[in-house]
Amino acid sequence: MARDRIIPRPYAQPAGIPFATSEEAWFWFIQANEAKAAGARVSAGLALVQRPCEPVDLLRVVDRLYRQRALIRDHLHVLAHYGRRSSAPDPRCRREERACTLWREAFARIDPVLRDKGIVQ
Repeated sequence: MARDRIIPRPYAQPAGIPFATSEEAWFWFIQANEAKAAGARVSAGLALVQRPCEPVDLLRVVDRLYRQRALIRDHLHVLAHYGRRSSAPDPRCRREERACTLWREAFARIDPVLRDKGIVQ
């Protein structure tokens, strides 16, 4: 009778590779949401690059900051608009000056939370 080899599973899953910046994490979140809206199936652990969070974790962070009134509606509009463009507002462009200010304010509030959670290095 042959013995089955039992390979023990590690207790903790690998943490994944943290994002370099909060903006990178935001663009990843927007792309993941657009893919999901287009019909892609999101499954944990199947990506080419393992990340320390799921897209919904970033949504929870932004939602919590909005409910605490650290972010206002204008911040959310700018984050969504430029997130879909996959580029930050250009401070040199006169039409994007206000958006750039809101973008920086939003990430000044989002960045510390993402760093505390280990999502951003």
